Amino acid sequence: MKLYYSPGACSLSPHIVARELGLPVELSKVIFSAEGRTTEEGENFYEVNPRGGYVPAFRLDDGSVLLEGPAIVQYLADQAPEKGLLPERASRAYYDTVSWLTFISSELHKGFSPLYSNPSAEEAAKIISRLETRIAVVERALEGTEYLLGSTFTVADCYLYTILRWTGRFGIALADYPNAQAFVERMETRAAVQQALAEEGLEAVA
Repeated sequence: MKLYYSPGACSLSPHIVARELGLPVELSKVIFSAEGRTTEEGENFYEVNPRGGYVPAFRLDDGSVLLEGPAIVQYLADQAPEKGLLPERASRAYYDTVSWLTFISSELHKGFSPLYSNPSAEEAAKIISRLETRIAVVERALEGTEYLLGSTFTVADCYLYTILRWTGRFGIALADYPNAQAFVERMETRAAVQQALAEEGLEAVA
């Protein structure tokens, strides 16, 4: 199995999940340039991910490729169900996990995307204001609890941590959200998170 990634991008989420599960997942760094997108092995990444050439992409042992981070983390969790990173199918906890994956994807992850297009200062301020209302939702959800599902650690926490890492890049003070900041600090004590950060050449943010 191989994970195509870019350091610090949303592909960090399945990277952390893979390390949490102890799965034999190889890494392939995607290089973004004016000429296109290629892997460090020289593959044309647009052929790996024809939907737009973005990470993550995940090559299975049969050679096929699975796309979209929320799908990839669920696939990974299903390879080691005894680890409990994805609650039992059809349970309320399972649907709560999928609900958080969806919220993080649509409201937080995609909320950050316009900021990478160098918007005007006025437009950036509007985007950040919308993002802050979404981070406030997470802040309330983390009140008095360790993870999004209480004491239960799931794939959704890996995704949330990955996206919250982006706040400082755009001037959003995580310190204004003490529950979210404590969550990030808690995540960065996990050995799998430390391993994934080291493998991507990243530093802790908390």
